[in-house]
Amino acid sequence: MAKPGNTGIRRILRATRYSAQGFAQAWQHEAAFRQELVLAIVLTPAAIWLGETIVEQALLIGVLLLVLIVELFNSAIEAAIDRHGDEHHELSGRAKDMGSAAVFVSLVIVLLVWGAVAWERFG
Repeated sequence: MAKPGNTGIRRILRATRYSAQGFAQAWQHEAAFRQELVLAIVLTPAAIWLGETIVEQALLIGVLLLVLIVELFNSAIEAAIDRHGDEHHELSGRAKDMGSAAVFVSLVIVLLVWGAVAWERFG
């Protein structure tokens, strides 16, 4: 059910503002996000050079964006858990570890895709 007064272009503008705030918060508070974003920016021209087709280029860039998406989810999980306090709780630790594992898996996907495309081109 839509919120009153939050439809159409107004909803899109608000969602865009919230997204921009999310990016700003991730940049300000998450070193891993900053590192992965810089890596994505640096590797994007390499993806355009390495990929021989538009599909390969999109795949190479897409997996870089996947890492950023997963890192944003991981950071959101950590922020929500940290809001409840510093005391150790098994479920909190499990959630944080699973978020970290998800980031790791996304980085493995980057290595596999980039390695496969590089192998096809140079192997």
